[in-house]
Amino acid sequence: MSVQFPPSAAPLAAHPVDVLPAPVRSRLLEMARGAEPVSAYVYDAEVAAGRARELRAALPDWAAVYYAVKANSFPGIVRALAPHVDGFEVASVSELELALEAAEFAETPAVVPAVVPAVVAAGPAKSVPVLTALVRARVEAINAESLLELHRISRIAVAEGITARVALRVNPADIPISGSLHMGGAPSQFGVAEPDVPDVLAAAGKLPGLDIVGFHIHAASNNLDADTHAAYLRWCVEWSVRTAAATGIELRHIDIGGGIGVAFEGETPFDMARFGELTALVEPPVGVKVVLEPGRFLVADCGWYAAEVTDVKASYGEWFAVLRGGINHFQLPTSWDIVHNVAVLPVDVWDAGEECPRPAAEHTRVTVVGELCTPEDTLLRDVYVERVRAGDLVVFPNAGSYGWEFAMHAFLGHPVAGRQLL
Repeated sequence: MSVQFPPSAAPLAAHPVDVLPAPVRSRLLEMARGAEPVSAYVYDAEVAAGRARELRAALPDWAAVYYAVKANSFPGIVRALAPHVDGFEVASVSELELALEAAEFAETPAVVPAVVPAVVAAGPAKSVPVLTALVRARVEAINAESLLELHRISRIAVAEGITARVALRVNPADIPISGSLHMGGAPSQFGVAEPDVPDVLAAAGKLPGLDIVGFHIHAASNNLDADTHAAYLRWCVEWSVRTAAATGIELRHIDIGGGIGVAFEGETPFDMARFGELTALVEPPVGVKVVLEPGRFLVADCGWYAAEVTDVKASYGEWFAVLRGGINHFQLPTSWDIVHNVAVLPVDVWDAGEECPRPAAEHTRVTVVGELCTPEDTLLRDVYVERVRAGDLVVFPNAGSYGWEFAMHAFLGHPVAGRQLL
């Protein structure tokens, strides 16, 4: 059986080269003059900071923007975001350390947090070492995934002489909103099923060392509709208020997760201004913070992945551009089964010592593949190109999120893709 993912890009043509900002083109061409084949991420930190400022400005004061570090953990990007977000969402000790370092780096955070550090922590299988680090750091909220995790947090907090702030992650039975949301109620490793919430909270209330501050509900994914996302936020607030009242929780914290979508080619981008207008109509109780955890939305368009074309060849009537890189550097198009279009950046320097003429594909459809020994190492299929030659660079825009972090770095042992700021 032949591998047929990601989906065919036909009838799309590759982006014109001017889709790449001039500073990006300049940096990549400079890299192409080096001794090593290019395979690297280039990031513009100001693009990410600008996106964060725009979202923060659109929201009311009771809403807080926490950057989900998993989307792009490059230290330069995390530091650049620190002055423009209210905190960070982390899922490991490594991400916690990045967030704490970035919080110190930021001289003027967007909003001075009531709890330092302004960090919330998520993840379905937090180990005891991870929970210990979070408790010791006195993070703003640990999103607890189960009764066992609550017991572990309690034991660690008591041993440390600390009261740990905890939000219970909930898998809701249903979210009465249509649109591109992942609805609740499905079996999942994430959170506590809604019918079990009262019993889990009752048990948690008897544990020492815990301060149950609210709820974490992350049921949205890649939603491009501002109206439904605002309705989702409203539903999370109303559900949390009702449930806190019914279970005796002093509600101070509602985490709605991320889920703001990033538009691919042909899709309409998320309307931030509209989302802000609708969100402002929601009225959480006084003293309750509503946390949004955008990751991909803040950083997707701040990065470009570029790889040198090591070869261009035809096979049974189909053309292939073979890269110095692939899913070991940029796995997103294959794993998410999406069309992620590219631009071809011509590199006119060609090694005159090459005995074979410079291979090229012109005015035809090309499949872009990587250097790994598997047909799954396919990044883009059937895209029309005016010309692509060995030695040119294939560049993927909108590669700032789940790029380097999501790749198969160790497979075959090729060098890991570089990362740098403009």
